[in-house]
Amino acid sequence: MSTHSSAHRPRILVIDDEPQIHRFLGPALDAAGYEHVRADTGVEGLKAIAHRPPDAVVLDLGLPDMDGKDALVKARAFYDGPIVVLSARDREIEKIEALDRGADDYVEKPFGVGEFLARLRVALRHRLNRIGALSVLKAGDVEIDLVRRLVTRGGSPVRLSPREYDLLTCLAEGAGKVLTQTQLLTAVWGPANAEDVQYLRVFIGHLRQKLEADPSSPRLIVTEPGVGYRFLAEET
Repeated sequence: MSTHSSAHRPRILVIDDEPQIHRFLGPALDAAGYEHVRADTGVEGLKAIAHRPPDAVVLDLGLPDMDGKDALVKARAFYDGPIVVLSARDREIEKIEALDRGADDYVEKPFGVGEFLARLRVALRHRLNRIGALSVLKAGDVEIDLVRRLVTRGGSPVRLSPREYDLLTCLAEGAGKVLTQTQLLTAVWGPANAEDVQYLRVFIGHLRQKLEADPSSPRLIVTEPGVGYRFLAEET
């Protein structure tokens, strides 16, 4: 099939030193309409990003020449596209550090190709939303008008405090992306409050009470246990 030959095939740079990962991901990416670009080391990957920026980067943390988190920091100095970390490291702190350093998402090895491709689509969509600078964000029956600073649910205005609104827009603008507790606290309350996790939980609870159909089983603002939160906006 050549359904993607006439259109731009998004280029996905996979930085991983395991040949079996490339053998596994290459055909999967190709079948999903992407162009698979391979790099086996951090240095090779960073050169590839600088030479021809890909549409997204898939980055392993266990690289032979440098720690993947260091490669992530170096890449973020000149690349603002989506970076999805792929790693066998399953410790929570590894995920948090990678996300805090600029990763859009984190997928553990071993992984299912369906979940991986779904997370990649979300990361790419988040990038498009940033480029398009959406003025209205939608999630279910909730609409956030960023220009008028107006939030409605089912067409009716929702009263939010300025801090609640700032937290909601921070989450919504990163729709689909895992935002760590530190990232949210720093963005909304400032660096001095970066450790005040309980404060954040209280405000997340307020937003859920006002926006979720069932606050005890949230579908818009989802908890990523021990890491942070993810806002699930609808696809447009």
